[in-house]
Amino acid sequence: MDHISIVADTLFHIGPLPVTNTMLTAWIVSLGFIIFAFIISRRVSYIPSKLQNFAEAVIEIIIGFLETIAGDRKTAERFFPIVATIFLFVLASNWLGILPGVGSIGMHTVGHDGHEAFVPLFRSVYSDLNMTLALALIVVVLSHVYGLITVGVRHHLGKFITFKGPVLFFTGILEIIGELSKVISLSFRLFGNVFAGEVLLIIIGSLVPYIATIPFLGLELFVGLIQAAIFGVLAMVAFSSFTRADSH
Repeated sequence: MDHISIVADTLFHIGPLPVTNTMLTAWIVSLGFIIFAFIISRRVSYIPSKLQNFAEAVIEIIIGFLETIAGDRKTAERFFPIVATIFLFVLASNWLGILPGVGSIGMHTVGHDGHEAFVPLFRSVYSDLNMTLALALIVVVLSHVYGLITVGVRHHLGKFITFKGPVLFFTGILEIIGELSKVISLSFRLFGNVFAGEVLLIIIGSLVPYIATIPFLGLELFVGLIQAAIFGVLAMVAFSSFTRADSH
């Protein structure tokens, strides 16, 4: 990538839908998980293979970690599918974003201003604010859906809308503001860290290419893992907090 753009580049359109380079990378990550899940499901047996042992070990580690957050095994297992999907998808997207070719393989196009610009074919998924915002909205909306299903409509909405007193009423207003700010904080936290890492690698690679970027690549691997874990933890907290009958 020979330029730094905060906006994802549009590669082509499918009808009215613009397909960006970050979206294309997300599709590749999704396809990789689908293929991996298909292979695992076809080879499940009572005498596990090395691949099955690896998958089972990852599942057990994630469930055990979620149990420490949720407080009990049942809640951890209930939200494991969605939280594990979020964690693994964010992790794979972050790590794929620093592979050679991502950001550097692309095409030169002529913009509306007549100047030639380089458009990368692939780009780190969450260097696009639209992608992080979509993921944040999924987490927040699902947390309320789980709350409505688990504790009931009246109890769940009562946390945000109540006329039992002026203090409780304004507390509910603050809760609503908190939920809106949660979307902003979740999306900008992930976007900021991924985009900053992308910019760092571009700058270091342009100043001192090849060898100088190796320590920073290792740093980005670690940051990608931490960001995926943080997003997974916050998603688990959001899901479990609204499914407790005694939560306020």
